[in-house]
Amino acid sequence: MSIVFSKTPMLTDAVQHYCPGCTHGIIHRLVAEAIDELGVGDRAVGVAPVGCSVLAYNYFNCDCVQAAHGRAPAVATGIKRANPQNIVFTYQGDGDLAAIGTAETVHAAARGENITVIFVNNAIYGMTGGQMAPTTMPGQVTQTSPYGRDPKAAGYPIRVCELLSTLDGAAYCERVSADSVKNIRSAKRAIKQAFQNQIDGKGFSLVEVLSSCPTNWGLTPAAALGWIRDKMIPYYPLGVYKNTP
Repeated sequence: MSIVFSKTPMLTDAVQHYCPGCTHGIIHRLVAEAIDELGVGDRAVGVAPVGCSVLAYNYFNCDCVQAAHGRAPAVATGIKRANPQNIVFTYQGDGDLAAIGTAETVHAAARGENITVIFVNNAIYGMTGGQMAPTTMPGQVTQTSPYGRDPKAAGYPIRVCELLSTLDGAAYCERVSADSVKNIRSAKRAIKQAFQNQIDGKGFSLVEVLSSCPTNWGLTPAAALGWIRDKMIPYYPLGVYKNTP
């Protein structure tokens, strides 16, 4: 019997710790496949901060560095500037990138740092129990917004792609989703483009991936994918927000 599908070499054999139905594992594979297909695994360096992605270094067959909460773009900047031949990527959640790490993210983009940022948006703090995040949508119930997020009290969500696309230093910003085969294929293309931009020296590239969190949403894995389609995508439209030639 011939093998028609196999694990990409950039992924380790470690069993992933993510909850059943979480799409972090899918996104990991897309990142790993992009690195392998571009042939840059021998000079790839990943940066994992705090959050659900805190153990990402166990899953990629490349050098990885642990960063303090929110500081991954700053750490990635140092790694890239110290050795520009490195292909440096961060793998961050919304509580990390859009809350405690907002300044690092915005200024790395404003400076046009030649790094690749993979931003996983599940509209909630996943690792710490399901609190309201900067991306939690109006009316969304979380552990710290049991009656739904009230913009009058908590403000409005941050739309990261829309925000960063206004900065001159940002070369590429695209929002994709991991809810269906079609959208996963689009996510793979976007992630590969973000790495190719770094190879070509174009500057800061960010791919935002809408991801599920069945545990903290209180949904089954299948229902969580439907929630992405029905609730998240209308509020966070998919598409390319900036693509500098």
